[in-house]
Amino acid sequence: MSLQLRLFGGSQAAAGKLPATNDGNHAIDKSKVLAQTDAGVITPNTPGNFSSIRSTPVVPDPRYFDREQADKLKELAKEKTDGARQSKRAYKSLTKIEEADKTVHKAHRKYEGAVADNELGKKRADAGLAKKLHSMRPGYARLGLGIDKADSNARTRIDEIKAKLTGGSN
Repeated sequence: MSLQLRLFGGSQAAAGKLPATNDGNHAIDKSKVLAQTDAGVITPNTPGNFSSIRSTPVVPDPRYFDREQADKLKELAKEKTDGARQSKRAYKSLTKIEEADKTVHKAHRKYEGAVADNELGKKRADAGLAKKLHSMRPGYARLGLGIDKADSNARTRIDEIKAKLTGGSN
């Protein structure tokens, strides 16, 4: 398997096939262009569920706590404070990963834009060559007719010489 196929997959046989005519139509599907990159991503159309975190129930009224409850709440507060610190670190890392993904995504789209621009440039060059070759067809036709006429004239002249030398019989 060639390096190109291993890196990029597919085959060149199917690549580059255009319909017989290209009248400016397109196959750009707006819904695909604007589709979410993941079902869980937050957009105006999928704003998330606005959930929150609550480690303890809300205390609706003033109340007294005993020593055991206070000690347990203090221990829970230490756990939650450390958990918050670790969560903050994790979310910071997740944010960096998202930013890196965005950088790669943007770079890839820029590359795809360059490929599309260059493909159009190549197709323009191909179309220009096709037009040039078509414009040359009358010249080649003239040359071909000239050669045919020269061949015909030569055959006529040869036949005349043969007829003269052989006394009129072939």
